[in-house]
Amino acid sequence: MSEANLGPERQGLTPRQARHVRTVLSVVVMAAVGAALALRIGSTHSFLTMGFYGIALILSGSALVLSRQGRTRVATVVLGACVALAVAAEWAVASLR
Repeated sequence: MSEANLGPERQGLTPRQARHVRTVLSVVVMAAVGAALALRIGSTHSFLTMGFYGIALILSGSALVLSRQGRTRVATVVLGACVALAVAAEWAVASLR
């Protein structure tokens, strides 16, 4: 086989590796949001806090499912929205006091 027949070498993650990375990242974010929810419930008993963190847990779970189905780009957007929601909710609840 000559060198002219060889295509450019593929760089980056394979689709399987990308799914695995996004799945692990989703699990880590889900665990972090769950831990933050547990800490926040211990310090404040706000339904607003529970609601925002509950939505963030649902979104990170959705990102996990999307990653496993091969929709890694969509999962990344959903996971980013999850983290943004949790940060914005924390800021909003803190500013209400």
